[in-house]
Amino acid sequence: MKEQLQKDFENTIRNLSLSQKDIEIKKFSLDSFINKGFPNRREEDWKFSDLNQIINKNIGELSFYNDYTSTNKVDTSVFVDGLVHNKVVFINGRIEKIDFDYEKKDQIEIIDQSEIINKFENNNSLSDLNSAFTNKSFKIVLKKGYQLSKPLIIYHTTNSKIWSKNINLRLDFELQEDSSLRLIDLFNDTSEKNFLNIFYNFDLKENAILKNYKIDKIENKNIKYSFNNIEQNKNTISETFILSSGSNFFKNEVNCNLKGEHSSAFVNGIFSLDKNKHHEIRTTVNHLTENTKSYQLIKSVLEDSSKAAYQGKIFVNSDAQKTDGYQLSKAILLNKDSEFNAKPELEIYADDVKCSHGSASGSLNEDSIFYLMSRGLNYNQARELLINGFLLDVVEKITDSEIKNLIKNMIGIKE
Repeated sequence: MKEQLQKDFENTIRNLSLSQKDIEIKKFSLDSFINKGFPNRREEDWKFSDLNQIINKNIGELSFYNDYTSTNKVDTSVFVDGLVHNKVVFINGRIEKIDFDYEKKDQIEIIDQSEIINKFENNNSLSDLNSAFTNKSFKIVLKKGYQLSKPLIIYHTTNSKIWSKNINLRLDFELQEDSSLRLIDLFNDTSEKNFLNIFYNFDLKENAILKNYKIDKIENKNIKYSFNNIEQNKNTISETFILSSGSNFFKNEVNCNLKGEHSSAFVNGIFSLDKNKHHEIRTTVNHLTENTKSYQLIKSVLEDSSKAAYQGKIFVNSDAQKTDGYQLSKAILLNKDSEFNAKPELEIYADDVKCSHGSASGSLNEDSIFYLMSRGLNYNQARELLINGFLLDVVEKITDSEIKNLIKNMIGIKE
């Protein structure tokens, strides 16, 4: 793998206009990744999902470079109907379209950061991989007081042109004071056996609101990792919803730093898995000052030989008095071959706090199924009704009614 990495890295550098200093920074990231390798079970954060093993089993040898010089045609058929929205379109890792036609152009700034190397500050080797190979990198800035009038959908699409490739993406967002953003990440793959490595950074200034919805619903054989870092100042709100269903493997990580008083973070997620799919959500909410709040709810429905894992941590700094933190995960296992793993954590250094966590798993209640069948439903209808009721609790946490209805239709939840 080392020789392939170095060869692909040289091809990447050749196609970028970088200073010698920036090349050295990328080279440092590459060396760091080579030294660490893909995450494996020896790392506590990856104890349930050995990415090195998963890649070897499902892909084998990876190529770490794509030719971003050639354009790809945008397939408008993948666009969401019934929801007027702005668009950013990635195709095979290349940004093909940025469209804010429904917004005031002077209120949004798009900055090309391709020649600025900003390394993510975490110890994850995938951050090093991303820093070494990211091609185009943009920062989207919402100006002070501006509330995006329509949602932004980021389309992550791949096609049959790529196979056994690693794609690295990065976007930065700055929400200035009193601004708000509704963002949907939508994954639509027709490629197979690729590894997507996606990093987002959100900087929320005072009174800013972020609503981020991640939807992996369409069946595909790719492996994905997504890391979201959210920095929150005073009176900010972040709402993250994750629908994890379509890919062979997907790990979503969300890291929230509540740095300002009265800042709040809400993370809700659904696993809906079948076959041999393996998905994970890992959340870390850091309460760093007083009067902050977090709420996390993850629910799973697993059948066949699917696996899901949830690692959730609430950290409370010694200065973070009056913290309110809540975390809960629940899973329904529809047969004996499915598997759910949970690792809830509390790390608290303040004494005036209200924090709780819990986890539970089990099968569908046969008495409830029998009762519904006695009222005229067949077995499959009764089963579906109970599953919908179980998941509806999470979907109802979505505060945007337009997007809530969109996701209900995607999942097939009927009230």
